[in-house]
Amino acid sequence: MRAARYYQNHDIRIDDVEPPIASPGEVLIDVAWSGICGTDLHEYLDGPIFVPPAGQPHPISGEEAPITLGHEMSGTVAALGEGVDDLEVGQKVVVEPYLIRERDWEDPHYQLSPDMNFIGLGGGGGGLGEQIAVNRHWVHPIADSVGLDEAALIEPLSVAHHGFVRSGATRGDTAIIGGAGPIGVLTAAVAKAEGLTVVISELSELRRQKALDAGVADYAFDPREVDVAEEVRGLTHGKGADVGFECSSVDVVLDMLLDAVRPAGVIVNVSIWGHEPKVALHKLVMKEIDLRGTIGYSYDHPATIKLVEEGRVDLRPFITGKIGLDDLIDKGFDTLINHNETAVKILVSPTGQGLED
Repeated sequence: MRAARYYQNHDIRIDDVEPPIASPGEVLIDVAWSGICGTDLHEYLDGPIFVPPAGQPHPISGEEAPITLGHEMSGTVAALGEGVDDLEVGQKVVVEPYLIRERDWEDPHYQLSPDMNFIGLGGGGGGLGEQIAVNRHWVHPIADSVGLDEAALIEPLSVAHHGFVRSGATRGDTAIIGGAGPIGVLTAAVAKAEGLTVVISELSELRRQKALDAGVADYAFDPREVDVAEEVRGLTHGKGADVGFECSSVDVVLDMLLDAVRPAGVIVNVSIWGHEPKVALHKLVMKEIDLRGTIGYSYDHPATIKLVEEGRVDLRPFITGKIGLDDLIDKGFDTLINHNETAVKILVSPTGQGLED
């Protein structure tokens, strides 16, 4: 089968590889769609970060570059390994793409377990291949009413959901989100679904308008035109936002959030940084701001899937492109790196099916 594999920085190739099989306890999945994630872009530009370099196999997967990419994926069950009897061939599923030792699977914070990595980054196959075999533990069924293209966004939506949970925000709070890329708008979607007033700061007019048109943001500001922190204080009677979400990995955005949240507010860093940021810690100290990290998800997929199945979050507006494997770099990575103001989420069909839709 064909798969997009990461060799090293700026070197991703479409290779022919042996197709996987469903071993005992595993589910073989025909991949329908795989999303290009900001983490994939960081690997391409600044990596390897999560990808184990050649000669340094990952301690859980035992794999090293080249690695099949793709951790945001949806598909249908193609075959069931021995012992798997609670799914059916043809059933729609999504993957919670973790590489975690089995002894840690039930830990309340399994996302923080030693040597944790992700399928599609640290080994284990990936969504940018035509098929993938995954342990049943990490496979989540979804309702037939959910489109497989939308379903490919459930993984990043789970990242957003986990970040929201980490924030401790409650209904009626005001959130300021720095960056309206895929994770930013999905964080906005979760916050809006949970009853928050949502403010977005974003340079791209397309992304600002997408957030407003989709109803996931109440206000969307261009930081080149207004002082976003001042606008937030104006909307909150001088208080400031209750929570902020850093979704850009840009220093000035984090600095803006430190200005925009209220004293004793919370900022959650959701983005993966490719450099060491400069942080105005004096602002954090003087306002007693709580700066929190978040990575991946932990028991978030069921709640996230429910948000989509119940129609509380509509993922369709955020799909701005669909491509095949052969266009991965030119129409996928290049667009998101050099023309990101024109796109939000680009999906890839490893087999080319569905591109006519």
